[in-house]
Amino acid sequence: MEPDQNQLASLFPNVAAQLRGALGNLHLAAAQLAPAAAREADPALDAKAALMDQSYYQVLRLVNSLSAAGSLLDDAPLKLQDRDLVDLVGELCEKAAALAPLRGLELRFVCALERQICAVAPEAIEQLLYQLLSNAFKFTPAGGSVTVELRKSGKAILLSVTDTGCGIPEDRLPTLFDRYLHAGLMDPPPHGLGLGLPICRRIAEGHGGTLMAESHPGKGSRFTLSLPDRQVGGGVSDLPFDYAGGFNRTLLALADALPAEAFLLRSQD
Repeated sequence: MEPDQNQLASLFPNVAAQLRGALGNLHLAAAQLAPAAAREADPALDAKAALMDQSYYQVLRLVNSLSAAGSLLDDAPLKLQDRDLVDLVGELCEKAAALAPLRGLELRFVCALERQICAVAPEAIEQLLYQLLSNAFKFTPAGGSVTVELRKSGKAILLSVTDTGCGIPEDRLPTLFDRYLHAGLMDPPPHGLGLGLPICRRIAEGHGGTLMAESHPGKGSRFTLSLPDRQVGGGVSDLPFDYAGGFNRTLLALADALPAEAFLLRSQD
């Protein structure tokens, strides 16, 4: 019998809360065992510590997803503020593009707009975009490309992530956004619990928008977020936000898709 959605949505955040304390202790102990000065002086130690850091970021990313899963049954709108989407998305793409070569990939940001003020929840848009990029990185072989496009279409703003990867089997598309409820359709490790796309869809709906998927096996996939072209007023906010607890947000968001090399000290300079 498949698990009940209400039970899972309430269980996941409780599991996350139990894990956070233990994770903090592990990270502190790791930093004491392999301090930055020692890692800089010993490449072998840095390589071992990079594997440890990568594992920590991967688990922290999972914990964040478990925490966010509690919102899957919440249909309330997100708290929005006016932001320049060209600047926000462009900055996120710039950070991710610097890491794409470690996977043998090219990341391009395509946008003909100079500025586009739109009502969004910035931290949620970042979470959604990085989740889509993480998936694209994981399922696109070396030599491929990932394209992020931002454009206007009528009264909507469209943000799409397109890859040249392996694509999604046709029989998986109907359950793409609720696969965590179907144990028999779960992807094998290390592809996670299937929470990323449901959370992305919840973020889209919290903006009054939609998230659509198109895919052809062997030809790649495209995910498109459609947002209402609207503003809430009160001025354009540029306040920073940090849902990563002080850790590198890009490394955290892409931890499942990057090689351990990304976590070497020299790679983070």
